[in-house]
Parts: sequence; structure tokens; C-alpha cells
Amino acid sequence: MTQWNATASAAARNLGRNSIFCGLTALLPLIVGPITAGYRGFAPSLGWLLMLVFYIIVLALAIHLLFDALLFRLASSYETETAGLAAVDDLLSRMQLRKPDRTPPGLERRIAGSRRIVWQQRFALTICLVIFAILLLDATDGQPLC
Repeated sequence: MTQWNATASAAARNLGRNSIFCGLTALLPLIVGPITAGYRGFAPSLGWLLMLVFYIIVLALAIHLLFDALLFRLASSYETETAGLAAVDDLLSRMQLRKPDRTPPGLERRIAGSRRIVWQQRFALTICLVIFAILLLDATDGQPLC
């Protein structure tokens, strides 16, 4: 296995893990919320809608990252970097997701683009969890749940 194959495989593995972890973490408020809803009338519906919007953003980014992970796995299955990235570009152009470029981006640039999406997902997840914490504190009037 060459250096670029290892890099592409590691990127795919990390993107997959991050996607699943953030998606499941975003599910936590949606599972715990209805349980605590009966406790002192949980929260205004506007807060729930706002949290749901950010939850949908987190899930959409998780799906995008899983797709990116599959593309990196596809690229790492080829012998050379140019052949692997050409296969990814060919797949994306056949799916009509990207127009063919004259100079396709390299592996490092593609990984950097996926990392930006990871940080956007983490930011949306943080906002979702902060909104949930605010709604929970508002429902309990600052008193502990126990």
C-alpha cells in the first residue's frame, strides 16, 4: 500500500467515524427531549423548531461526509493517485454532480474540503446542543431535574 492509498483510506475512515458520531450525538436531544417534555412543560415550540433545523443540517452534512468517505475509499482502491482521482471525477461527472475540470484538485485539496465540511457539521451540532441546553434550563427554571 502506497502513501497516498494510506492517506485516502485514513481520510475515508475518519470521515465515516465523524459522520456517524455527530449524527448519533444529534439524535440525543431528540430522544431525551420528549422524556423531559412532561417535566414542567418543556419548551416553546419555536425553540424545538430551531433545534430541529440544526439537527437536519447535521444529518445532511453527515450524509455528505459518508458519501465523501465512499469516494475516498474508491480512490484508494486504485494503484496510482491520478487513476484513483480520475475514477472519482468520472463517477461524479456521470452522476452529474460535478463538471469535469481541466486541472482536477489533488488528494490533499479534496481532504481539506472534506475537513471544512466536518467543521461545519461540528458547528451545527454545537448550536443544536446549546439550544437544547437552553431549552432544558428554561424548562427547569435553573433547578436540577432530580
